[in-house]
Amino acid sequence: MNIRLDEGFLFGLGAFETMAVYGGRPVFLEKHLERLARGLEFLGISRRVTEEDVYRFLEENGIPFPEVLKIVVSEENTLFLPRKNPYKKEAYEKGFTIDFAQIRRNETSRFVYHKTLNYGECIRERREAAARGFDEAVFLNSRGEICEGTASNLFFVRDGRIVTPALSVGLLPGVMRGYLLERYDIEETKLYREDLKRFDECFLTNSLMGVMPVIQFESYLFSSRETADRIGEAYRREYGLFHQNPAEE
Repeated sequence: MNIRLDEGFLFGLGAFETMAVYGGRPVFLEKHLERLARGLEFLGISRRVTEEDVYRFLEENGIPFPEVLKIVVSEENTLFLPRKNPYKKEAYEKGFTIDFAQIRRNETSRFVYHKTLNYGECIRERREAAARGFDEAVFLNSRGEICEGTASNLFFVRDGRIVTPALSVGLLPGVMRGYLLERYDIEETKLYREDLKRFDECFLTNSLMGVMPVIQFESYLFSSRETADRIGEAYRREYGLFHQNPAEE
């Protein structure tokens, strides 16, 4: 693999997308490529990736399922990087524990709203959360509003009503987040740390995990996971991803 040391790899001026691939079929491919194009336009990068480019790579490399394809684009590079899906059946059965990150999201930064190679904060905060015994870290913004996880969007449930942090608080518009907003009655709103105790349930989403139930946020324990299980199963059924449970291997 030949990589040119352009501004993407020297200064983080590049964009990427990570998608699940099942049976040679990338899930939400069109949505991922649309978001990638928006990120590249924001960065002033002229390169683009088409659906034909993706399927050509998959056909030439024979990716089996379940798998993951990461696409990284900078001014002089386009990389297709396959890997395994890290989310296994046991994680869904157990549910995630999450904690607040030690640093704040800057909701005024335009980089927050694009999936760029400026990803160091997310990686470091997720590692530090893992060292504290948690599966994910969640950012507050400079106003104390709940934003997003280092690799996920958040949803909360009370009496069957689903809410999620509004885009304006400073978060990446996740592809799975968009999928749920299109199919369910979900309110986008502003949420704060003290609101946690108001909710019966919490779950996370991203394109690899799908829908992940959360059993604990800091010291707060959620009493239910019914909505996450129901929505997650509906998503898997719609896309034919799994018979019963995700990530069987």
